[in-house]
Amino acid sequence: MKHSFIIPFAVAVAVPWVSLVSHGHAQEVIASEKEKFKVEVLAKDLKNPWGLVKLPDGRFLVTERPGTVRIIGPNGELSEPITGVPEVFARGQGGLLDVELHPDYATNGWIYLAYSANAGEKSLTKIVRGKLKENAFVDQEVIFEPPVSEMTGGGNHFGVRMEFDGKGHLFFTIGDRGNPATPENPAQRLDNVLGKTHRIFDDGRIPEDNPFYDRGGSARTIWTYGNRNAQGLKINPKTGDLWEVEHGPRGGDELNLLKKGANYGWPLVTFGINYQGTIISDKTEAEGFESPVTHWTPSIGIGAIDFYTGDKFPSWKGNLFVTALAHQKIIRIVLDEKNEVEHQEILLEKTGRIRDVRDFGDGYLYLVYDTPGQVVRLVPTET
Repeated sequence: MKHSFIIPFAVAVAVPWVSLVSHGHAQEVIASEKEKFKVEVLAKDLKNPWGLVKLPDGRFLVTERPGTVRIIGPNGELSEPITGVPEVFARGQGGLLDVELHPDYATNGWIYLAYSANAGEKSLTKIVRGKLKENAFVDQEVIFEPPVSEMTGGGNHFGVRMEFDGKGHLFFTIGDRGNPATPENPAQRLDNVLGKTHRIFDDGRIPEDNPFYDRGGSARTIWTYGNRNAQGLKINPKTGDLWEVEHGPRGGDELNLLKKGANYGWPLVTFGINYQGTIISDKTEAEGFESPVTHWTPSIGIGAIDFYTGDKFPSWKGNLFVTALAHQKIIRIVLDEKNEVEHQEILLEKTGRIRDVRDFGDGYLYLVYDTPGQVVRLVPTET
């Protein structure tokens, strides 16, 4: 696969955040390359929101990293925190992170939560599922339990994004927990769950056709490895391909097309350097390692991804949207038939730290701002 090293960016009109959300109404028309839109605020005054799902009745569930889940009503009203949510390790980058609905949620009611669970002063990513009854999270089941021996006391690189494939499988990511960028980094070892993408059944069972299921001493849930800290994971609904974005160190944020059993190189192959400026690796590609489809150097503080599938923004249909935290923007990516990056456009630059982006099939594009704590949606306009 070819690298997409330097892709020209087009920048949409940047509008200061305060003008976008003043009094909870869309205030400005933003003209991008292909579409015009306003930003409509659905909820505000959230505490580090992380993940968002839309319920069949039109309400939303949003996770807050300190450890709460709230319901956003049809008029933007916020519920009190849902009771029964597991206790989380809310330190550093840890806390209550992603949320997903089972593909058959309308029938079975399963809601999945991914969070940093603790054992004393150590922690690691854990996944549970449960059901929403009035304002309580009930009937909980553990779907993935991290090995206690792999828990660490650090506060970095938990991952985590979840994604269902519609075939009974749940994919999810776990970061390398900030281990030193040396060849001994756990992302390169198969005997642990760190620095990997994982695949399980929706009830927690492990598929026997996982690539390392029968390899002795390996973590059977592994789907890919050599991943530093992935917080974006999405299947292209048109092709079925599984895409991932992961944080690099100082440079080297990556967009990857994930393949069963593949090694994505961290830290042996990377475009990034250590935060203090020292070299991690002299290789940006090597035989036996999958190269990123594109990378961002300097790092943009990569967040989440989603494909736009609606009709309200017809020129965006099929495009991939990528969020950025540190660089405070969203990037629209056009992929060609070979899954190479054809074009990139920057939207909403310097409007806040965008944690999540979601397409719920209703034609709008939803964004979760970590700072300020807002949930918004992009609404088309002809004005």
